[in-house]
Amino acid sequence: MTALPVIATPTSSPILLRETIDGGVAVLTLNRPAARNSLSLELIADLQAALDLIARDDGVRAVVIAANGPAFCAGHDLKELTAHRNDADRGRASFSRIMTACSTMMQAIVLSPKPVVAAVQGIATAAGCQLVASCDLAVASEQAGFATPGVDIGLFCSTPMVALSRNVPRKQAMHMLLTGEPVPAAEAHAIGLINSVVPHGTERDAAIALAQKIARKSSHTIKIGKEAFYKQAELSLADAYHYAAQVMTENMMAQDAEEGIGAFLEKREPEWKDK
Repeated sequence: MTALPVIATPTSSPILLRETIDGGVAVLTLNRPAARNSLSLELIADLQAALDLIARDDGVRAVVIAANGPAFCAGHDLKELTAHRNDADRGRASFSRIMTACSTMMQAIVLSPKPVVAAVQGIATAAGCQLVASCDLAVASEQAGFATPGVDIGLFCSTPMVALSRNVPRKQAMHMLLTGEPVPAAEAHAIGLINSVVPHGTERDAAIALAQKIARKSSHTIKIGKEAFYKQAELSLADAYHYAAQVMTENMMAQDAEEGIGAFLEKREPEWKDK
């Protein structure tokens, strides 16, 4: 493994690390442990830059988002968030800039042609919970916990709500949002927020193994499927089937579909062309 800092700002900040793993997996590691990996504007920008680069990198076939320290991500950096309270607009422009940047970054995860897996070793709260929910898959330590506690400080977790409500049933989402109570890993798994719970300390390796398994598939097929999954989810039943039928038709025309079906019928391993 080779650790490389993501070049996202003129200062080449080390608050986000990137590793290249065998099999075409990029690991992005939040590296603000002293600040519980809270999402400062700089860290949001670094994540956005890394995701943009990865989306265009044919050498990357899957992504893992992990974190250093005891906490996965404590949400927004509240000191930074309130630093402009004394401005003439009481901080409105700053709040808008941060929330817009964060929302754009979260969408970049969903819109990325590469599958993204979260490796959650500790608490993920507010925008940290949003980050987990925005990933396509999530593996969590048995010591991990999830919460949207904004209501406790007078700030309803409205942007985390968008990702959360698209991952778990409404009443479970509302319970988290209205009470702010933490949800342990086992319960998060039961309600569908995460895919699996693993022994503490193994979550990173488990997430990488999952990403590597996906990376062995046709990247062209994965790209088609991921885009279609999120798009059809926003459509009516009839429109979703109409759209999916068109996607399947186009997918059948791809070289990898021809190769994959042929390999299955011939009882051999497929040789992907990624197109």
